[in-house]
Amino acid sequence: MIEQIYTYFTIEIIYLWLNFGVLPFWLILIFFPQSKICKIFAQSIFPITVFSLIYGYLIYKFFLDNYDFLSNFTLYLSFANLLSLFEEKYFLILFWIHFLAINLFCGSWIVNDCQKFNIPKGLVFLPLIITYFIGPIGIFIYWVIRIFYAKRINLYD
Repeated sequence: MIEQIYTYFTIEIIYLWLNFGVLPFWLILIFFPQSKICKIFAQSIFPITVFSLIYGYLIYKFFLDNYDFLSNFTLYLSFANLLSLFEEKYFLILFWIHFLAINLFCGSWIVNDCQKFNIPKGLVFLPLIITYFIGPIGIFIYWVIRIFYAKRINLYD
């Protein structure tokens, strides 16, 4: 039975589950930001724990497949090295989990911060959606909205 589970969790299946699995967290953040369910699931350590468990499982699986983790550090040496790493499916799935986790964390921070400054839910809708797809631009748009409600410009918080 363990072998059946192991063969089921291929990179392609994990990729699909990650993409579908992150959507409920984002929908909760966008449509129910002030609910108890949002605080318990989307704004807690729960999603990060799930991502960490999947990440750990993949690292273990790649280790068994003799993946060279040290080659990942060549991405800092040149753009060509980064490009070649993205051709490696092991690196790509780990990067994708990283991307999903950080964007979800940023979306959670936006929801938490907008409640602190009493920013209307409707104004945060667009920055959250943009953060889901292209994180830094969504955070910047939220920061511009935040300036008007905080009535000051903070370069750090």
